[in-house]
Amino acid sequence: MKQKLFMCVMTNNIELITPNWRAPPGVHACCTTRLGGVSAAPFNALNLATHVQDAPPAVSENRRRLRATLALPAEPFWLNQVHGTTVAEAGSCALPDADAAFTHQPDTVLAILTADCLSVVFARQDGGEIAAAHAGWRGLAAGVLEATLAKFQAPPEQIEVWLGPAIGPTFFEVGEEVRHAFVHSHPADAAGFVPSPVPGKYHADLFQLARLRLQRAGVQAISGGGLCTFSDASRLFSYRRDQGQTGRMATLIWRS
Repeated sequence: MKQKLFMCVMTNNIELITPNWRAPPGVHACCTTRLGGVSAAPFNALNLATHVQDAPPAVSENRRRLRATLALPAEPFWLNQVHGTTVAEAGSCALPDADAAFTHQPDTVLAILTADCLSVVFARQDGGEIAAAHAGWRGLAAGVLEATLAKFQAPPEQIEVWLGPAIGPTFFEVGEEVRHAFVHSHPADAAGFVPSPVPGKYHADLFQLARLRLQRAGVQAISGGGLCTFSDASRLFSYRRDQGQTGRMATLIWRS
């Protein structure tokens, strides 16, 4: 029987996706859905991003509800995500330009916003270090996951990784330039692309590409992946499906 890679839990009308992974001691992680907030369409309802032209009071209330529901020990460390490889240490500055965050401090909450890109959380097996990364195709190809792993003192084989939701390969059609960005440096990444019926186009599998890169870096414990944002309009935001007018989910990880 195939292992279930996530669970959905409804708490105070907020639906959370919780990883089915070997959570290290004191480490907590989850991903929000679009259910449970106050934002109006097209951001309905639990939009957690301030940069998508949603009403600021609605975003503030959504963030307040999320923190209260999860009893978070602190306000999440939000990033200004730019599709790069910079990894910010939590608390280094407010809203840094970065696509991953790392901490070894307790009671620190890391957050990644997504609406088709892949979110990835990392935890040392003893719970002493955690990280979260935003991995669209540009960040994946440029090495954001490898840059995140480099922040850990623990070797990759002692790190647990969970892959959050992302646009699935059935709906993520890309051009030759995207395939080339991966395969030129790592020919084995060709396994993450299937030719589309449209000449010169491919279906890209972000989950598979992330696994290939993590495995190459030495990570052995990888779970999650396969939850498609595009195909689940009632529960998940999708930038491509909604033609850019949509909210953002948050993937969170923290240690107590």
